Amino acid sequence: MTKEKKPKGFWSKLPKPFFALAPMSDVTDVAFRNIIAKNGKPDVFWTEFVSCDGICSSGEEILLRDLEYSKEEKPIVAQIFSSNPDNVYKTVKIIKKLGFDGVDINMGCPDRSIEKQGAGASLMKNPKLAVEIIQAAQEASGDLPVSVKTRIGYDRDEIDEWIPTLLETGLDALTVHARTKKEMSSVPANWNHITRVVKLALNTKTIIIGNGDVKSLEDGYKKAKETGAEGIMVGRAIFGNPWFFNPNISLEDIPIETRLNTLIEHTKIFDKKLGDIKNFAVMKKHFASYVVGFDGAKELRMKLMGTNKVEEVEEVITTFLKKIKGI
Repeated sequence: MTKEKKPKGFWSKLPKPFFALAPMSDVTDVAFRNIIAKNGKPDVFWTEFVSCDGICSSGEEILLRDLEYSKEEKPIVAQIFSSNPDNVYKTVKIIKKLGFDGVDINMGCPDRSIEKQGAGASLMKNPKLAVEIIQAAQEASGDLPVSVKTRIGYDRDEIDEWIPTLLETGLDALTVHARTKKEMSSVPANWNHITRVVKLALNTKTIIIGNGDVKSLEDGYKKAKETGAEGIMVGRAIFGNPWFFNPNISLEDIPIETRLNTLIEHTKIFDKKLGDIKNFAVMKKHFASYVVGFDGAKELRMKLMGTNKVEEVEEVITTFLKKIKGI
């Protein structure tokens, strides 16, 4: 069976299967995306999610910094969250003016602070509001594609009720994390669920993107073939490995010096672009990911965790590299 019509914009021009970078708060910011674009660009980038309510308030100036991107990252989708359709409408208008290739609505985040706002995963419990939010985004988007990222259900498998509700809105793309909100990441992602979602979307224009526990490009291609998903979204596997999407490079083949110099570069970009609005501690989760799997990694990691500015990071790593070279 074929889909009735093509999705809007860039979605219909992507290879099949395509690979996308998952939106992860305080991880996939503009600094990390810059590094990934340079070393192994995916077919589609996602921003971190941004609060529509914040964009439509006095916090607009700082939150708009989260929507900064470079031309090397295109096509790029801006992810938003809210339980207020009016604020979604206004934010999508802004996103369109900023030149994004698409807008994505988060309906799967399990964070309690997001759920308390009636957004993220809590929208799975309020399908009527979820539809209103999607329609507000579509009304504001014009020719800008609208997509959703969600899970298979809140505290149980709700694929047969929840997914058709979303598909009926005519989404251009739908990313499904193959776990419930209740499961978080405590159980392995079950990609049989993605197969079911793909079947539900067969007679629609909506592209289905599978998400959850993709360990490598080879694993992603395998999951796409087994499920029929047109897209594969990668999250945690990108930690410490900006080369993930490069088919010609394996992390094991990257020299330690290259990995550590990339970490220095990443830190410098973070400091330049986000240092005035984000705490330096945000970078430390990256230290733990880059610095692993080689002699002296634990000691180096501990020293990096004690740093508080980019100059200290560079000094610690330079000293370590000199030591292993015997200088």
